[in-house]
Amino acid sequence: MSMAFIMTTAGNWKATAEGVPPAGMGMITDETILATNLDPKVDPGQDFFTYANGGWLARNPIPASESGWGIGHLVDEDLYVKLRTINEEAVKSHPATGTDEQQIGDFWATAIDEAKADTQGLSPLQHELATIDGITSLADALDVLFALHPLGVEGFCDVSVNQDEKQSDVMSVHISQGGLGLPDRDFYFNPEAGTAKVRKEYVAHLARMLRLMGRPEKAADEAAEAVMKFETALAKGSRKLADLRDPEKNYHKMTPAKLTQAFSPLIAWEQRLAGLGLHPDQVIVGQPEFFTALNRLLRKTPVPVLQDYLRLHLVEGYAPFLSQAWVDEDFAFTGKVLDGQEEQRPRWKRVLDAQGGAMGMVLGKVFVKEYFPPAAKQRYTDLVEAIRTAYGERIDRLDWMSDATKARAREKLAKVTAKVGYPNKWKDYSKLVVGTNSYAENMMNADRWEFNDMISKFGKPVDRTEWEMTPQTYNAYYEPANNEIVLPAAMFTVPGLRDADLDDALVYGYAAASTIGHEITHGFDDEGRQFDASGNLKDWWTTEDATRFKKRTDVLVAQFNAYEPLPGLHINGPASLGENLADYGGVLLGLDAFKKTEQYKKGEKIGGFTPIQRYFLGYALSWLYQERTETLRTHLLSDVHSPAKWRVNGPLANIPEFHQAFGIKPGQPMWRGPEKQVKVW
Repeated sequence: MSMAFIMTTAGNWKATAEGVPPAGMGMITDETILATNLDPKVDPGQDFFTYANGGWLARNPIPASESGWGIGHLVDEDLYVKLRTINEEAVKSHPATGTDEQQIGDFWATAIDEAKADTQGLSPLQHELATIDGITSLADALDVLFALHPLGVEGFCDVSVNQDEKQSDVMSVHISQGGLGLPDRDFYFNPEAGTAKVRKEYVAHLARMLRLMGRPEKAADEAAEAVMKFETALAKGSRKLADLRDPEKNYHKMTPAKLTQAFSPLIAWEQRLAGLGLHPDQVIVGQPEFFTALNRLLRKTPVPVLQDYLRLHLVEGYAPFLSQAWVDEDFAFTGKVLDGQEEQRPRWKRVLDAQGGAMGMVLGKVFVKEYFPPAAKQRYTDLVEAIRTAYGERIDRLDWMSDATKARAREKLAKVTAKVGYPNKWKDYSKLVVGTNSYAENMMNADRWEFNDMISKFGKPVDRTEWEMTPQTYNAYYEPANNEIVLPAAMFTVPGLRDADLDDALVYGYAAASTIGHEITHGFDDEGRQFDASGNLKDWWTTEDATRFKKRTDVLVAQFNAYEPLPGLHINGPASLGENLADYGGVLLGLDAFKKTEQYKKGEKIGGFTPIQRYFLGYALSWLYQERTETLRTHLLSDVHSPAKWRVNGPLANIPEFHQAFGIKPGQPMWRGPEKQVKVW
């Protein structure tokens, strides 16, 4: 449910062999699931999210090990059991070296061995730490920085190989701002009391990390303050979250020599890129002014501060895979302070999370064979086409868009590629080395493999068949460079129910609106609309249409700016505009498509609700979620998605059919009169 500038949450669930539903759902059927979740004491006109989901949320408090709890977690709970079984069976089978089963089994057996990790301590990172210890100059620091890039250590900035936004058939080198230890630049400056506390706790966390490395207490405290000062300066030179969403303003093509000469003379970019195996004639720089600030900062920063910065970023990245002291310290800040978790998740679940990032596609091949039947793939492939048809009809009816722009919009819509369930061609992981030396080493090997795989794409034709998510991921995305929507198998899951038992009303709200319609709308939101049918960053709108579009979307920005989920912290309307537009568009498209079904036309009630009521309740079910205050704060400051409650209440308040279905009256919070309603699609 996110865009390809990808983030993270939000199937075809098979009931377990014993017929037992996932934890937290109780015994449910397709008729009772929506009614069971309700809080009937809440007026839907006051707060539809809580009316639709409040009963379930009240009965299911957030577990101590979690930062939030909801529909996606229930999906994951079932997935964890399936994936653990796949791993354990791989271990028992004693597979041949180089097979998928060997990679799966050796990763699992090594990672789950907590005692082994405890005996190794920090030793898996010994070579890299020794290299950092040997730094004596800025030139040395830059050598080490770029040597750490293949390990995922994003020091100072980010270097990647991706499709050229203006030539989508070309793989280009991208260089952009980065290097922060906190989730987003605003964490370093926002005056809200909770955010100020996070900053203080972050410095204390850095100091404890240095003490674990053997630094005396006073020296560790001073060094942590110095690193925080360095990162704050980096943050000051970084663009804000909302400003990163304008693809045109974050696209600056130039030679590596120009990047060096004009913006960062201390970094010889041709030489540095060559060291990574890249020899581009031109690079795409996201934020040139950041590199001017970085150059100024590097010039005045003492070498010992740069060493500590690199040490901390290296160890921070691999702490979850080291001995228990490091795991605990990582959790003390990342889990408790940033996410509000009270205790760590079981090791086996953390291992599965790590494995998903390291080699999830290897597991995915096994997963889809067992848990995503052809009938489900066909159902959601057909649903994509129903949404595509609905969108085309909406475009034709628009009274504010010119015929010229409509023609190009229809062309782009027709060319949207839908990837449903799982890849038709699986990525080759045979060169990924998975051994039994250490958990951290396997994660380092996986990072190196992924980095080298990315670098190898430079100069080659774009592979438009590739997926950026595994089939067992409860999420989805739109990729503008490919003009495609990617819909993993797990995304269509309703916990505890077989796909074949779900009525269309629930499915059209739960999947067609919140996922398929949402992702297709991303191709036409404030960011995606700037890419043409071939995936190139190219203006295909008339000036008048673009102006009218912005005037209409400004209404949505203002609506979400007014929401204040935490005292003193509002939703960032400009930063979340794309996701809010996709939610709004998805609900409209899903509704249009649903109106063509036999269930809608018959109008018969199920579980006490009319078809259209079940549609809106099905949409609310897709955002069944609650989160801790700490997580919500992090969410508001660093995520382009609005919190779950407002992803339901925000778009629905603009839709007349919703008002009619639930008797919403003027003056109620869920009512927005015709003069205030968002009217884009």
